[in-house]
Amino acid sequence: MPPAGSPAAAVTALALAKARAVAARIPPGDAALVLGADTEVVLDGRLLGKPGDADAAIRMLRDLCGRWHEVVTGVAVVESGPGGRERTDAVSTRVRMAVSTDDEIAAYVATGEPFDKAGGYAVQGLGARLVAEVDGCYTNVVGLPLTTARRLLDAFGV
Repeated sequence: MPPAGSPAAAVTALALAKARAVAARIPPGDAALVLGADTEVVLDGRLLGKPGDADAAIRMLRDLCGRWHEVVTGVAVVESGPGGRERTDAVSTRVRMAVSTDDEIAAYVATGEPFDKAGGYAVQGLGARLVAEVDGCYTNVVGLPLTTARRLLDAFGV
């Protein structure tokens, strides 16, 4: 369950928690940077998460059908070791789904692709057929806004 607050704050907190958890497992004396990310699909202020089963995926995709929604990704970079620096940011992209029939949605869900995807679709996969328009950062919708990740890594000299 994501923390309370805005979608951007929630995904940024989760990305930071993921990166910190990995950084904490780095042996003392080994320097490392850890990049963490978390992506959510937001419709009408509600975080959709990942569908737990086919029925949930169909419901999500029907809710999104023909509508605009946001894809929000939190990105965190954590330096391992005591006193390690941390940087975070969040990116939001608007996506408009195409109008799809129940049969098209069911056929997509039957591929199995929606089950580990926020909002139940993968813009970089077969789910691209369900997307009409992306307004903003495409790689954010995939799950890692590359320009933002690069900028955060640049702050660490990478």
